Amino acid sequence: MEAATLTISLVQADILWEDPAGNLAHFDQLLKGLPPETNCVVLPEMFSTAFSANARQLAEPMDGPTMTRVRQWVQQYQAAFFGSFIATEGGEFFNRGFALLPDGRAYFYDKRHLFIGGEKAAFTAGGQRQQFDYLGWQISFAICYDLRFPVFLRNSKDHPYDLMLIMAEWPQNRQYILDHLAIARAIENQSYWCLCNRIGDDGNLLSYSGGSCLIDFKGKVKARCQDHTEEICTYSIDKYPLESHREKAPVWRDADDFELK
Repeated sequence: MEAATLTISLVQADILWEDPAGNLAHFDQLLKGLPPETNCVVLPEMFSTAFSANARQLAEPMDGPTMTRVRQWVQQYQAAFFGSFIATEGGEFFNRGFALLPDGRAYFYDKRHLFIGGEKAAFTAGGQRQQFDYLGWQISFAICYDLRFPVFLRNSKDHPYDLMLIMAEWPQNRQYILDHLAIARAIENQSYWCLCNRIGDDGNLLSYSGGSCLIDFKGKVKARCQDHTEEICTYSIDKYPLESHREKAPVWRDADDFELK
Protein backbone atom coordinates (compact mmCIF):
# COMPACT_ATOMS: atom_id res chain seq x y z
CA MET A 1 0.00 0.00 0.00
CA GLU A 2 1.38 3.39 -0.97
CA ALA A 3 0.64 6.67 0.75
CA ALA A 4 1.36 9.99 -0.96
CA THR A 5 1.42 11.52 2.51
CA LEU A 6 3.32 10.27 5.54
CA THR A 7 2.41 11.70 8.96
CA ILE A 8 5.33 11.75 11.38
CA SER A 9 5.26 12.42 15.12
CA LEU A 10 8.48 13.39 16.91
CA VAL A 11 8.31 12.62 20.62
CA GLN A 12 10.59 15.14 22.31
CA ALA A 13 10.86 14.15 25.96
CA ASP A 14 12.87 14.30 29.14
CA ILE A 15 14.52 10.96 29.98
CA LEU A 16 15.15 9.60 33.46
CA TRP A 17 18.75 8.61 34.14
CA GLU A 18 19.31 4.84 33.89
CA ASP A 19 15.67 4.05 34.75
CA PRO A 20 14.16 1.82 32.02
CA ALA A 21 10.95 1.03 33.91
CA GLY A 22 10.34 4.69 34.71
CA ASN A 23 11.02 5.80 31.15
CA LEU A 24 8.78 3.16 29.59
CA ALA A 25 5.97 4.22 31.90
CA HIS A 26 6.60 7.88 31.08
CA PHE A 27 6.51 7.29 27.32
CA ASP A 28 3.33 5.23 27.80
CA GLN A 29 1.69 8.41 29.04
CA LEU A 30 3.25 10.71 26.44
CA LEU A 31 2.15 8.51 23.55
CA LYS A 32 -1.48 8.91 24.54
CA GLY A 33 -1.17 12.32 22.91
CA LEU A 34 -0.35 10.91 19.46
CA PRO A 35 -2.67 12.23 16.74
CA PRO A 36 -4.71 9.35 15.29
CA GLU A 37 -3.43 10.00 11.76
CA THR A 38 0.20 9.35 12.78
CA ASN A 39 1.82 6.46 10.92
CA CYS A 40 5.46 7.14 11.91
CA VAL A 41 6.67 7.74 15.49
CA VAL A 42 10.26 8.80 16.26
CA LEU A 43 11.73 8.54 19.77
CA PRO A 44 15.07 9.93 21.02
CA GLU A 45 18.29 7.93 21.16
CA MET A 46 18.48 5.51 24.14
CA PHE A 47 15.00 6.63 25.14
CA SER A 48 14.64 4.01 27.88
CA THR A 49 17.90 4.72 29.75
CA ALA A 50 19.29 8.11 28.65
CA PHE A 51 22.73 8.26 27.02
CA SER A 52 24.68 6.09 29.42
CA ALA A 53 27.85 4.07 28.90
CA ASN A 54 26.82 1.76 31.74
CA ALA A 55 26.10 -0.94 29.18
CA ARG A 56 26.82 -4.01 31.30
CA GLN A 57 24.10 -3.08 33.80
CA LEU A 58 21.55 -1.58 31.38
CA ALA A 59 21.78 -3.70 28.22
CA GLU A 60 18.77 -5.80 27.25
CA PRO A 61 18.26 -8.73 24.88
CA MET A 62 15.99 -8.32 21.87
CA ASP A 63 13.06 -9.75 23.80
CA GLY A 64 13.69 -7.58 26.87
CA PRO A 65 11.34 -4.97 28.36
CA THR A 66 12.18 -2.14 25.94
CA MET A 67 11.57 -4.02 22.71
CA THR A 68 8.56 -5.78 24.20
CA ARG A 69 6.95 -2.46 25.06
CA VAL A 70 7.77 -0.90 21.68
CA ARG A 71 6.13 -3.85 19.92
CA GLN A 72 3.04 -3.25 22.02
CA TRP A 73 3.01 0.41 21.00
CA VAL A 74 3.32 -0.52 17.32
CA GLN A 75 0.18 -2.64 17.54
CA GLN A 76 -1.69 -0.23 19.79
CA TYR A 77 -1.13 2.80 17.57
CA GLN A 78 -0.75 0.98 14.22
CA ALA A 79 2.29 3.06 13.37
CA ALA A 80 5.96 2.42 12.69
CA PHE A 81 8.20 3.18 15.68
CA PHE A 82 11.83 4.33 15.51
CA GLY A 83 14.38 4.83 18.29
CA SER A 84 17.43 3.23 19.88
CA PHE A 85 18.23 1.29 23.04
CA ILE A 86 21.15 -0.45 24.74
CA ALA A 87 21.24 -4.00 23.38
CA THR A 88 23.32 -7.03 24.22
CA GLU A 89 24.07 -9.90 21.87
CA GLY A 90 26.84 -12.47 21.85
CA GLY A 91 28.49 -10.91 24.89
CA GLU A 92 28.81 -7.49 23.20
CA PHE A 93 26.91 -4.25 23.71
CA PHE A 94 25.37 -2.04 21.03
CA ASN A 95 23.58 1.28 20.71
CA ARG A 96 20.92 -0.37 18.57
CA GLY A 97 18.53 1.58 16.40
CA PHE A 98 15.23 -0.01 15.51
CA ALA A 99 12.37 0.37 13.07
CA LEU A 100 9.35 -1.75 13.97
CA LEU A 101 6.48 -1.72 11.48
CA PRO A 102 2.79 -2.55 11.97
CA ASP A 103 2.97 -5.39 9.41
CA GLY A 104 5.50 -7.21 11.62
CA ARG A 105 8.69 -6.25 9.80
CA ALA A 106 11.61 -5.18 11.98
CA TYR A 107 14.88 -3.48 11.00
CA PHE A 108 17.86 -2.88 13.24
CA TYR A 109 21.02 -0.81 12.92
CA ASP A 110 23.92 -0.73 15.37
CA LYS A 111 25.39 2.77 15.62
CA ARG A 112 28.51 2.92 13.50
CA HIS A 113 30.07 6.14 14.79
CA LEU A 114 30.48 5.82 18.55
CA PHE A 115 31.04 9.06 20.40
CA ILE A 116 34.47 9.87 21.80
CA GLY A 117 34.99 8.52 25.30
CA GLY A 118 32.49 6.39 27.17
CA GLU A 119 30.37 5.19 24.27
CA LYS A 120 33.39 4.15 22.22
CA ALA A 121 34.85 2.27 25.19
CA ALA A 122 31.66 0.45 26.20
CA PHE A 123 29.97 -0.38 22.89
CA THR A 124 30.76 -2.28 19.71
CA ALA A 125 30.45 -0.26 16.48
CA GLY A 126 27.94 -1.37 13.88
CA GLY A 127 27.99 -1.46 10.11
CA GLN A 128 25.72 -0.38 7.30
CA ARG A 129 22.48 1.54 7.56
CA GLN A 130 19.14 -0.11 6.86
CA GLN A 131 16.81 1.08 4.12
CA PHE A 132 13.31 -0.21 3.47
CA ASP A 133 9.93 0.58 1.96
CA TYR A 134 7.07 1.73 4.18
CA LEU A 135 3.80 2.89 2.65
CA GLY A 136 5.59 3.61 -0.62
CA TRP A 137 8.38 5.66 0.99
CA GLN A 138 12.04 4.65 1.03
CA ILE A 139 13.17 5.22 4.63
CA SER A 140 16.56 5.01 6.33
CA PHE A 141 17.67 5.85 9.86
CA ALA A 142 20.83 6.61 11.83
CA ILE A 143 21.86 7.74 15.31
CA CYS A 144 23.12 11.07 16.67
CA TYR A 145 26.92 11.28 16.09
CA ASP A 146 26.44 9.64 12.66
CA LEU A 147 25.15 13.05 11.57
CA ARG A 148 28.71 14.40 11.40
CA PHE A 149 29.74 11.93 8.69
CA PRO A 150 28.21 12.81 5.30
CA VAL A 151 29.78 9.94 3.37
CA PHE A 152 28.07 7.41 5.61
CA LEU A 153 24.71 9.15 5.20
CA ARG A 154 25.06 9.83 1.47
CA ASN A 155 22.03 9.08 -0.64
CA SER A 156 22.31 6.50 -3.41
CA LYS A 157 21.85 7.44 -7.05
CA ASP A 158 20.49 3.99 -7.79
CA HIS A 159 18.25 3.50 -4.76
CA PRO A 160 17.71 6.82 -2.97
CA TYR A 161 15.93 7.20 0.34
CA ASP A 162 13.06 9.67 0.59
CA LEU A 163 13.23 10.13 4.34
CA MET A 164 16.08 9.92 6.86
CA LEU A 165 15.31 9.63 10.57
CA ILE A 166 17.91 10.61 13.19
CA MET A 167 17.46 9.63 16.84
CA ALA A 168 19.66 11.79 19.07
CA GLU A 169 20.81 12.86 22.53
CA TRP A 170 22.72 15.93 21.41
CA PRO A 171 23.62 18.39 24.20
CA GLN A 172 22.51 21.99 24.29
CA ASN A 173 26.06 23.37 24.13
CA ARG A 174 26.34 21.92 20.61
CA GLN A 175 22.78 22.69 19.47
CA TYR A 176 23.94 25.16 16.80
CA ILE A 177 26.05 22.41 15.23
CA LEU A 178 23.16 19.95 15.32
CA ASP A 179 20.76 22.38 13.63
CA HIS A 180 23.12 23.21 10.79
CA LEU A 181 24.38 19.70 10.14
CA ALA A 182 20.81 18.42 9.82
CA ILE A 183 19.91 21.14 7.33
CA ALA A 184 23.06 20.49 5.30
CA ARG A 185 22.38 16.74 5.16
CA ALA A 186 18.82 17.34 3.92
CA ILE A 187 20.00 19.67 1.15
CA GLU A 188 22.89 17.54 -0.08
CA ASN A 189 20.80 14.36 -0.13
CA GLN A 190 17.62 15.95 -1.55
CA SER A 191 15.41 14.18 0.96
CA TYR A 192 13.22 14.82 3.97
CA TRP A 193 15.05 14.62 7.31
CA CYS A 194 13.54 14.12 10.75
CA LEU A 195 15.52 14.66 13.93
CA CYS A 196 14.28 13.65 17.40
CA ASN A 197 16.33 14.90 20.35
CA ARG A 198 15.69 14.88 24.11
CA ILE A 199 15.36 17.67 26.68
CA GLY A 200 16.38 17.93 30.36
CA ASP A 201 19.55 16.98 32.23
CA ASP A 202 21.34 13.66 32.47
CA GLY A 203 23.67 11.86 34.86
CA ASN A 204 26.71 13.12 32.94
CA LEU A 205 25.82 16.70 33.94
CA LEU A 206 24.81 17.55 30.37
CA SER A 207 21.75 19.59 29.45
CA TYR A 208 19.58 19.16 26.36
CA SER A 209 17.30 21.74 24.75
CA GLY A 210 15.65 19.51 22.14
CA GLY A 211 15.38 21.09 18.71
CA SER A 212 13.50 18.09 17.32
CA CYS A 213 12.40 19.01 13.82
CA LEU A 214 11.38 18.00 10.32
CA ILE A 215 13.36 19.44 7.40
CA ASP A 216 12.39 19.28 3.76
CA PHE A 217 14.57 18.48 0.74
CA LYS A 218 15.48 22.17 0.29
CA GLY A 219 16.71 22.48 3.87
CA LYS A 220 13.65 24.35 5.12
CA VAL A 221 12.55 23.55 8.67
CA LYS A 222 8.85 22.71 8.31
CA ALA A 223 8.12 21.84 11.95
CA ARG A 224 10.10 22.14 15.18
CA CYS A 225 9.40 21.37 18.83
CA GLN A 226 9.72 24.19 21.33
CA ASP A 227 13.06 24.26 23.13
CA HIS A 228 13.11 22.80 26.65
CA THR A 229 9.55 21.56 26.20
CA GLU A 230 8.23 18.03 26.35
CA GLU A 231 5.85 17.65 23.42
CA ILE A 232 4.84 15.68 20.38
CA CYS A 233 5.43 17.53 17.12
CA THR A 234 3.46 16.11 14.17
CA TYR A 235 3.84 16.98 10.51
CA SER A 236 2.73 15.38 7.22
CA ILE A 237 5.13 15.14 4.29
CA ASP A 238 4.12 14.70 0.65
CA LYS A 239 5.83 12.59 -1.97
CA TYR A 240 5.04 14.64 -5.08
CA PRO A 241 7.00 17.83 -4.14
CA LEU A 242 10.07 15.70 -3.37
CA GLU A 243 9.92 13.85 -6.69
CA SER A 244 9.27 17.07 -8.58
CA HIS A 245 12.26 18.78 -6.93
CA ARG A 246 14.54 15.88 -7.78
CA GLU A 247 13.51 16.06 -11.41
CA LYS A 248 13.79 19.85 -11.70
CA ALA A 249 17.14 19.99 -9.87
CA PRO A 250 18.71 16.56 -10.52
CA VAL A 251 21.96 17.24 -8.68
CA TRP A 252 21.90 13.64 -7.40
CA ARG A 253 22.92 12.50 -10.89
CA ASP A 254 26.27 14.29 -10.49
CA ALA A 255 27.11 12.77 -7.11
CA ASP A 256 30.51 11.10 -6.82
CA ASP A 257 30.60 7.33 -6.65
CA PHE A 258 32.34 5.72 -3.69
CA GLU A 259 32.54 2.58 -1.61
CA LEU A 260 32.42 2.77 2.18
CA LYS A 261 34.94 0.48 3.84
